[in-house]
Amino acid sequence: MRRLLLSLSLLASTMEATDIKPQRYLAHIKYLSSPQLKGRLTGSPELEKAAAYIARQFRSAGLQPVDGSYLQEFDITAHTALGTGNKLTLVVNQRIQNLLEKRDFAPLNLSTNGETTGPVVFAGYGITAPEYHYDDYETIDARGKVVLLLRHEPQEADEKSMFAGKNYTLHSELASKVANAKLHGAAAILLVNDLPNHSGDDDRLDPFTPAIGTEDFGMPVIQISVKWADELLATAQRDMASLIKAIDSDLKPRSFDLPADDAARMTVNVTIQKRHVHNVVGFWPGETEQYIILGAHYDHLGLGFEHSLAPSLAGTVHPGADDNASGTAGVIELARAIRHSGKHKRGFLFLCFAGEEEGLLGSAYFANHPLEPLGEASAMINMDMIGRLRNNKVYVGGIDSGSTFKPIVEKAAKDYGLDDDLTGSGVDGSSDHTSFLVKGVPTLFFFSGLHSDYHKPSDTWDKINADDAVKLLGEVDEIAVTLADAAERPVFVRLQPTAHNGDLPGGSSSSGYGPYFGSIPDFGGEVKGVRFSDVRDGSPAAKAGFKAGDVLVEFDGKAIGNLYDFTYALRAHKPGDTVTVKVLRNDKPLEAQVLLTKRP
Repeated sequence: MRRLLLSLSLLASTMEATDIKPQRYLAHIKYLSSPQLKGRLTGSPELEKAAAYIARQFRSAGLQPVDGSYLQEFDITAHTALGTGNKLTLVVNQRIQNLLEKRDFAPLNLSTNGETTGPVVFAGYGITAPEYHYDDYETIDARGKVVLLLRHEPQEADEKSMFAGKNYTLHSELASKVANAKLHGAAAILLVNDLPNHSGDDDRLDPFTPAIGTEDFGMPVIQISVKWADELLATAQRDMASLIKAIDSDLKPRSFDLPADDAARMTVNVTIQKRHVHNVVGFWPGETEQYIILGAHYDHLGLGFEHSLAPSLAGTVHPGADDNASGTAGVIELARAIRHSGKHKRGFLFLCFAGEEEGLLGSAYFANHPLEPLGEASAMINMDMIGRLRNNKVYVGGIDSGSTFKPIVEKAAKDYGLDDDLTGSGVDGSSDHTSFLVKGVPTLFFFSGLHSDYHKPSDTWDKINADDAVKLLGEVDEIAVTLADAAERPVFVRLQPTAHNGDLPGGSSSSGYGPYFGSIPDFGGEVKGVRFSDVRDGSPAAKAGFKAGDVLVEFDGKAIGNLYDFTYALRAHKPGDTVTVKVLRNDKPLEAQVLLTKRP
């Protein structure tokens, strides 16, 4: 038997009712989003402080450790520090200029180690956005060249802009710019602050911060000062301020090659190591071996940098009160409430994941290395950003993934006076539920909606609507207990593509543009390429014969090193295009033609 069940006498002592109190719920959020935790970046000491706090709360709630611990350790890859010997040399008007590190240039944490030399081409913001009919690479050939790129996006001060004014799109992210540059054959990137758009800012070079994840971006990436960017542009009788003004005036690219004699030579040395991080796990046993999972991720962005949607505030603590201290606090309080409700037919596994912001790393690791048999998991309920309900609206995904979910969810919503939006009946790839869905676990996802503070330093605890969040937790509690005591467990229903779950990153429905491919990436797989954790039935990928476990390495002649590469390679096409796709299956190459279609 997996473990001894708690004695009846112990259970009898815990049967008193325990309500979830808004003040206690909010206290967890205040601590997790406090300045001392510095945004809970995965791999940071502050994330480990958060893990220790959650473990203490699980112990205090009376949950059992699993295999003797509340922590499940796993390794992540981190670009941790700058090594020695970083160099940047420019050839400007046939004069060799050796730039000074930290004053004139700074390697960035997405950079690959190595040496690169090449001619320089100005490629604007480095954006290819077919949905906006904008492409900085349209009139240039970047192959083998060093691209000089502006930070952020065009027309960012214009609220009516196609780029959504001050609400940055995914194109502003540095990782997106790097993937797009690689797609166009660039050898390296020189990134420069677009200061005329941020006139109150200094020309600050970003301090090196650890970068967490599995992506290999495949090229050196260096930030260069505005002074030296203008030195390069002056050789073509241009300057950065005028170029930015021109692009913003009509949203037309102004890309061009610098004189043939101008070049950049760089050496980058970044220290890469493994770091130990932890999922936090607690168990409350039931009468059978089956159990319900209640989960949320507890990491956030740290000081922002490449994932921040307030790039000008990079280096500032991103507290992550709603994202996702709100869901983590919910798991803690549900653990207390369910523990005090006594024994149920099925048990409960409470999970708080690390590494969600870097690609669902913690949940993918758990799903691939479960501490309890995953086949005994009757359902998984994920909560990500539940702290800012408006008009009692709750977005619930996955309702069609379990045969018994709909009436149970509808009743609980009515009981707590909430307006559940079930239109997204499938589940997208936006959070940790995906890692369980692809393993065949019926999954529900609770979400109170995006807001203007998402991924910004302004996501603070004082904006949390604790009273309404507690109502949402009441609904989740009722659903979880009903599932735990039901005569039959829900049958998993393999979701078919819909407008809400038609594809995942690398063709994500959330990206809003591009054709449909039909793969689901394995977010936890450290491979060069993109491993498929699943392939949608009837999708273009499935019709071409691709299967779960295949590793995508080339798409339409473009090498694919990571998920960002795949995203941009796919977005460069339209429905009706036929592309050659290469994968590795059991380390052996396999090639097929894929007819891309419209999103379902």
